[in-house]
Amino acid sequence: MKKAAVTQIFKQAVCIAMVLVVLAPILLTLFAALKTRADMVNTSPLLLPAHVTFANFRKVLGNKYLWIGFRNTIAILAVSVFFNVLLGAVTAYIIERFQFRFRSVVVALFFAGMLIPSFVTEIARFKIIKGIHLYNTLGAPIIIYIAADLMQLYIYRQFISALPVSLDESALLDGCSYWGLFARIIFPLLAPATATVVIIKSITIINDMYIPYLYMPANRLRTLTTFLMDYANAQQGSWQNLAAGIIIIMLPTILLYVLFQRYILAGITAGAVKG
Repeated sequence: MKKAAVTQIFKQAVCIAMVLVVLAPILLTLFAALKTRADMVNTSPLLLPAHVTFANFRKVLGNKYLWIGFRNTIAILAVSVFFNVLLGAVTAYIIERFQFRFRSVVVALFFAGMLIPSFVTEIARFKIIKGIHLYNTLGAPIIIYIAADLMQLYIYRQFISALPVSLDESALLDGCSYWGLFARIIFPLLAPATATVVIIKSITIINDMYIPYLYMPANRLRTLTTFLMDYANAQQGSWQNLAAGIIIIMLPTILLYVLFQRYILAGITAGAVKG
């Protein structure tokens, strides 16, 4: 019993340490956002400010590029997630339900694309985006988000593989077309997978800075993350403003994850168990 108690204490200590590692940067950023410029110099980053101020948040919320970034992020997110769900579900259904020539090659190519790091193909991708005249438009990140990350294909395949083929056969015998079969029977049964894809993709797109910064340098095309570049001169005394901007931009993704984390975990777990 003594050994079991020691083991339990050790496990709890490890869990607490991991939580602190995750929360510490967030807390330090929050402390900085509540400080004045003088407090940033005179107090430790590990301590709360002597006088809490919300002036940094007001300054960030008054920046017009924050709202431009919010509008552009929502537009990119809506279009990208819609096509991720549509193309991911249809492609996964075709791969799982139909036998066709070179099927294994197609599947291998899809997953090879997932395994190759994006920076390896960045030069070629950049030239393609410029070649089709999407550079410095909202279309550039939308195309990349739809085509580059095929995680949704894996999730949908796990769910579709668990659905009995008898569903398809019964619907086809009743005169249903393949499109009607997919739209009316198969896709509604994929609701947990769809919820998982929507939430994970949304968090990924909202948090991404690299693609919008590289492919949309124009001010009118700022996103929530590239908006933070307004405070990139942190070495000149705007650390507190940068911290406030980070907290404001973090809130949507934190709220999204807190509200829907059970769908994320349930969807991934169900797909793994069914697969």
